[in-house]
Amino acid sequence: MSPEPGPGTRLDPWFGSYAKRTDGLKVSETRALFAVANRPEVVSLAGGMPFLDALPMDLIAKITSELINTEGTVALQYGSGQGHPLMREKITEVMAEEFITAHPDDVVVTTGSQQALDLVTRVFVDPGDVILAESPSYVGALSVFKSYEAWIEHVAMDADGLVPAALEETIARLKAEGRRIKFLYTIPCYHNPAGVTLTVPRRAEVLEICRREGILVVEDNPYGLLGFDGQVTPAIRSLDADGVIYLGSFSKTMAPGYRTGWALAPHAVREKLVLASEATILCPSQASQLSIAAYLDNFDWRGQIDVYRGVYRERCQTMLAALAEHMPECDWTVPEGGFYTWVTVPEGINTKTMLPRATTALVAYVSGVAFYADGQGGRQMRLSFCYPTPDRIREGVRRLAGVLSKEMELVNLFGPHTEGLAPDVQNPAPDIA
Repeated sequence: MSPEPGPGTRLDPWFGSYAKRTDGLKVSETRALFAVANRPEVVSLAGGMPFLDALPMDLIAKITSELINTEGTVALQYGSGQGHPLMREKITEVMAEEFITAHPDDVVVTTGSQQALDLVTRVFVDPGDVILAESPSYVGALSVFKSYEAWIEHVAMDADGLVPAALEETIARLKAEGRRIKFLYTIPCYHNPAGVTLTVPRRAEVLEICRREGILVVEDNPYGLLGFDGQVTPAIRSLDADGVIYLGSFSKTMAPGYRTGWALAPHAVREKLVLASEATILCPSQASQLSIAAYLDNFDWRGQIDVYRGVYRERCQTMLAALAEHMPECDWTVPEGGFYTWVTVPEGINTKTMLPRATTALVAYVSGVAFYADGQGGRQMRLSFCYPTPDRIREGVRRLAGVLSKEMELVNLFGPHTEGLAPDVQNPAPDIA
């Protein structure tokens, strides 16, 4: 039966039937860039793709083949909504590297940590509720929060991560306004996009503030094991088992194609996450879980993470040196791990309006506006060093510097570009009724 065109438009007859929450669904900056950035002639400093050539593909192929030959009827079958017991046990071993003591029963395996983030938001957030997030914050998280009609309140960061005093001030202001804060979302290690790390003293301070105010902490930590010096900072979850939900992923330390992540949650929360996951996907992939478990059992995965650290350390050093050589008029963060540096361009430049000219010059980045819910970020960009080779990084920064130089000439001639975003991509009006 064809739809009635009345409430919609000629292009979309269902336009008037969508749920209100779909208003928060927007094409992300990273997705919009994907088609352009994947062209071979374009140097992409945009995407956060791990360098999979560093993986032992022959071993992974052997493990996968043996798994299907010996346990194919299990690996290819439905499984537990919470995740395979063996996978959950292995996840606790991985988290132990970050000083987390956990029981497999409190782990929920998810389709990447992105699904874990969606489940946590679904379980806790009603329309109009407030989520505290760092300024800037991960674009994928902002998309999830908007899809559940949350109000996103950014909290200032500096070179040492989230600023505790700014967190206290923001909480006090929101409570005085009668707003309901559901959780603090934080990426404490090698932040995406800012590249900075929350110091150990600040972790304890932030946790104490949230305890005192009765605010849950959602710790998203996909980069925690990727410190360039091999040192691992204790996770916030290692300091508190009851007030923190920890989100992890194998996408950065192994491979994103397995789409396997997890949430470690207090017992009562864990049960709600399992129920929400079952309602969405029935169960995570058995094949992916058992493949990763076999990899962790049969290979020196800690050594492999060391290989990744070395690769990303070299590429980060290359990018920082190229920025110093070609773009000295800019400022940037100096990461100690992870995938990204956060660059601030001179006054008057808008990285969103500059982006089409950059892609024409065959270099891609992500504009800073993608990482805010309130229209900030016009002078910032995220540059990723994880995937391109050092030679490509140098060439990409050289091309980007040429674009920036021309942009500065235009600003000198015609004045600054308009900062900020169009209203329809900012936070919706809060619903505090």
